[in-house]
Amino acid sequence: MKAWSTFQTLKLPFSPIDAFATKRIRICFPQLSISCRAGSSEAVLGESVNLTMASSTVLTAEKEEAKAVLTLFLREQGLSNLVAARTINKSENFIDHLISKLHSVHKTRYLVGRELSTLEIREALVPYLDSLFEEHGDVLVNVVENFPGPSAKEADRKVVTSSNASLHTKKLRAMARVSEISSEGKLPPHIRYLVNLGMELDQIKKIVRKFPAFAYYSLDGKIKPVVEFLLNLGVPQSDIPFILKKRPQLCGISLSDNLIPTMAYLEGWGVDKTQWAKVIYRFPALLTYSRQKLTTTLAFLHEEVGISKQSIGKILTRCPHIISYHIEDNLRPTIEYFSSMGVDVAFFSTVRRLYTMISRYGALYTFSLEVNLIPKWEFFLTMDYPSSELVKFPQYFGYSLEERIKPRYALVRESGVKLLLNQVLSLSKSEFETTLKKKLKLQDRQATMKAKCLGDLESRVAELDL
Repeated sequence: MKAWSTFQTLKLPFSPIDAFATKRIRICFPQLSISCRAGSSEAVLGESVNLTMASSTVLTAEKEEAKAVLTLFLREQGLSNLVAARTINKSENFIDHLISKLHSVHKTRYLVGRELSTLEIREALVPYLDSLFEEHGDVLVNVVENFPGPSAKEADRKVVTSSNASLHTKKLRAMARVSEISSEGKLPPHIRYLVNLGMELDQIKKIVRKFPAFAYYSLDGKIKPVVEFLLNLGVPQSDIPFILKKRPQLCGISLSDNLIPTMAYLEGWGVDKTQWAKVIYRFPALLTYSRQKLTTTLAFLHEEVGISKQSIGKILTRCPHIISYHIEDNLRPTIEYFSSMGVDVAFFSTVRRLYTMISRYGALYTFSLEVNLIPKWEFFLTMDYPSSELVKFPQYFGYSLEERIKPRYALVRESGVKLLLNQVLSLSKSEFETTLKKKLKLQDRQATMKAKCLGDLESRVAELDL
């Protein structure tokens, strides 16, 4: 994926939308010619879109969510933080297209005026981005940045340089190597080994398409030693395909020179050596980061934030992908904002609250401060909950403020019952209504019993007076 960074970049500023406007707006895209296949059905990017949004405030929030999803997707394809950020800055039209795609997937939700949660947005967009990458491969960045633009084939002719064409040739050769049949009618040994582990041939081809070098890894020299090492750590064989799909580069790293020393280094920061199987499954890329990258992030958490090494180890065990976050773009702004809200982040480390928030909801660092964190925190301050409740349930920030948080909390206040924050938000509509009714009945029963006790007490007092 290094070839992606060779594309020329032009900084195009975002066109901010007035967050306080309430008028309804329309987004229309002209007829385009770029097309892609999504699964077995044909999905046309150039399809004319004409959607009515509820308000510009909701639209702005959804755009921020879409940018976060696209950023994470680009990072997973191998782009650096800097290149991914540049691509986002040049992709406003494509972001608008993602919003239209989102609305088409959840059309019925919008017809009744219901907003989507962060999780629903990501579940709708990630498969779509996967299908686009499967169709356009390395030129997807060009498609995204120049949307709307020429067809993918025209983009290939205009954008792909001779070096990229050479890379494309190498990729085709790598793909052919995966399916190569010997004179005995067998696949290559390393491919048969992977298939026996539970990988499908199509999965292996997708890995090679993203990372051609994987096709040339030797069985005994690279793949098998790493797989056996993972199995000895306690990684179930059924998890191996997922790990290799996410980070095939693991097989290209020396066990003695890189993997084992990196693990020892992280254990020195408090990572539980008995939990490596879970850590690697949660974030296979962790062991492929350079020592400098690891040290920079860990030093920030320890020296600047004030988290103890023991707590950092627990954070890495539960939320290893925190290492992938950029300090200046993600970690520092979020930490500084929580501090500005009167939250002592160092105190969090003492009672392991920051660890709890990060481990339970790592997506917290991908949210926009202005669009997501700030308005939801300000509303939280009006709710009758201690800050410890938010620490226990940081997923609060992933729910729609207007369509979930405010309406449900209003019902809770009107009823006069007490519910935990996670009960208010995480339950389905029917479960929430059932819980609320049970609490009301219990409250009425307790009130009746209290009144009866008071009546009995008053009668006894009256008898004593007589």
